[in-house]
Amino acid sequence: MKSESASSASRTRYWKGVALCLSATALMGAMFPVMTDALKQIDPFTFTSLRYLIAGVAFATLLRHREGADAFRTDGHSLVTAWLLGSVGFCGFGSFVFLGQQLAGPDGALDASIMMATQPMMGLLLGAWLRRSAPPVLSLVFVAVSFSGVSLVITSGDLLAAVHGPQHYAASGLIVIGAFCWVVYTFGSARFTRWSALKYTTMTTWLGLTTIVTVNAILIALHVVPAPTLPTLRSIAPHLLYMGPVAGFGAILFWVSGNRILGPMNGVLFMDVVPITAFVVSALTGVVPMSAQIAGATLTAAALVMNNVYLRRRSLRITASAAA
Repeated sequence: MKSESASSASRTRYWKGVALCLSATALMGAMFPVMTDALKQIDPFTFTSLRYLIAGVAFATLLRHREGADAFRTDGHSLVTAWLLGSVGFCGFGSFVFLGQQLAGPDGALDASIMMATQPMMGLLLGAWLRRSAPPVLSLVFVAVSFSGVSLVITSGDLLAAVHGPQHYAASGLIVIGAFCWVVYTFGSARFTRWSALKYTTMTTWLGLTTIVTVNAILIALHVVPAPTLPTLRSIAPHLLYMGPVAGFGAILFWVSGNRILGPMNGVLFMDVVPITAFVVSALTGVVPMSAQIAGATLTAAALVMNNVYLRRRSLRITASAAA
């Protein structure tokens, strides 16, 4: 009876992790179309500073409410490591990805969202390097299948035209670097076992903000980017309302919480949902999906589900074998 109860609790926890990661990536996917208009009015560095200041206040308020007066103690963890991860995750991701999206022009939202689909491969390789062991071959196959589905969605099935089309190498390179920064931040969560998901997110957000704001201030002082004016801040207020409380606070909290349950190697596979969401948001503006795009979305979803089932069963087999 105890075994059945434990198994049921494990299944419930697993599907909770899946729901959290799916919610997070759906919210993240919508941020790229939102940023398309915002980046016409403000630079990505200032926007990143404002976005995470809003999210940081929300994180700190919730953490203080949930964990009390001692919520901000280190509990033996390194603040230097947390600062590095916060800087990589928030300054690196926000600055590189949105700068790349801005450089890519009108197609920046789709370019940025499809680059997020490279994160599962990055996660598998980073996880294999950290464990000093090769990733499961079948997982690599599922990642390749899911990436193929995303490619079908973004290119409307015309892969040859995409290959021969004009390439924004600098923009794409920046977005890929930003995507890798987020993978590193996600994997870093596993080092902070004595911190809750909320505490890890809050502490790294505020420590990362020191880097974000410093870089932003230097760029403004050197006249690389303009200081924000009141009319500019008013014009981006609707974008900040989504990017701060929703994509900044809600999505990141869901993401870290889901990865704590599923593990970063499993959770990062859900980043393939990001371009699908970006596509859906575009569809709501009047873009009619083609059959190839529907097939691609189905392919990606199926690959994600199958890989999660495979990794879960593989883990159970390994645990059972070790116990025997």
